[in-house]
Amino acid sequence: MQVNLTTLSNGLRVLTVERPQTETVSLGIWVNTGSAYETEDINGISHFIEHMVFKGTQKRNALQISEDIENVGGNTNAYTSREITLFYAKMLKDDAELALDVLADFVMAPSFLPNEMDKEKEVVVQEIKQTKDDPSDIVFDYFQATAFKNQSLGMSILGPVERVRSFSAEDLRNYMHGHYAGENIVVAAVGNIKHDDFVKMTEARMGSLNGKVSFSRAKQIYTGGEYIKSRDIEQAQVLLGFPGIDYFSDKYYSTGIMSNILGGSMSSRLFQEIREKRGLVYSVYSFTNSHSNSGLFGIYAGLNEEEICKYIPVVADEVKKICNEYVTDQELNRVRMQMKAGILMALESSSSTAEIIARQHLVHNRIIPMQEIVERIESVSKQNIMDAAQSIFSGKLTYTVLGNIKCLPNYEEVEKLFR
Repeated sequence: MQVNLTTLSNGLRVLTVERPQTETVSLGIWVNTGSAYETEDINGISHFIEHMVFKGTQKRNALQISEDIENVGGNTNAYTSREITLFYAKMLKDDAELALDVLADFVMAPSFLPNEMDKEKEVVVQEIKQTKDDPSDIVFDYFQATAFKNQSLGMSILGPVERVRSFSAEDLRNYMHGHYAGENIVVAAVGNIKHDDFVKMTEARMGSLNGKVSFSRAKQIYTGGEYIKSRDIEQAQVLLGFPGIDYFSDKYYSTGIMSNILGGSMSSRLFQEIREKRGLVYSVYSFTNSHSNSGLFGIYAGLNEEEICKYIPVVADEVKKICNEYVTDQELNRVRMQMKAGILMALESSSSTAEIIARQHLVHNRIIPMQEIVERIESVSKQNIMDAAQSIFSGKLTYTVLGNIKCLPNYEEVEKLFR
């Protein structure tokens, strides 16, 4: 895969992968900002900006934005995470410049009209309420807040209702001025488009953007702890967490492989032992979330409340095994193939390819060659996996439970099980 890169004078990076055999182009603007870059008094502003740009720019109102894209059969959307905000579109090749024009307007010329802000605040409030109504969704917010107590990385992406309702147009513009800067943005396109043409399109629309960010961010420190919330629902939501690793850790690939062996698929140890053999849960899996300067490892399950006291000791036993015993050749080979296949399958999609190359440049300031990724996956040894497990599971526990809870082991009892 040939990735083309041009850096504009303001530091904005333009990436393309040319696929002339296709009829479409996937493109987007990735901004290295999100809830982890906010302070408590503006929590939720990254996500609210993502909503508000669709409500109008200096060129188009909300209806015109939708019609300009949909009249030519394209689609556009956006998302906000803890560290990235993305605006993206997919169009037929002849309409790629139109798509970029719409997306660039989001960043360069949002209108933030007072009446549109008032309406959209209530839309986001409904989104917040919907999230709170979904136990399997809101429990992850509780989990993150417990793992990174009183820090931006622990704050909700959506923000609290009272904060969202307080935002002014000036608040949004000030935040964008500090964070939406050339050095903090990657614009990427994958499909039937020529690199030089795309660079010219981007330069014409975003070349005047301020180059330097004007914010600083404190290091995020994993704290761990306990959060138990009683709620009248049919299933208990249980999350067990430990300190994870950042993107730059030398344990990045070994931790990923360890997580996959432990609970990353239907053939994983947790799924086989807890669901298939014992029938204690409907859903169980492990995951590793890496961030720019911290990380979080988690094990999730949705189960009946009366099964929690049976479930947690089994998890602890499986954790101890992976900390103290070598994984099998079969497990290691299977997960290596799963990871390599997952990457190669993703690269067949133009949208996924654009996401991969943009994120790599935002995080690492370079494209990581596929061969390098494969070599790193292949180089992970059984000892590396054991070392990663020991490092993670020796950390302080995060214990989060949401449900109709009558009988529950306390924090000290659960933490002892993992020692």
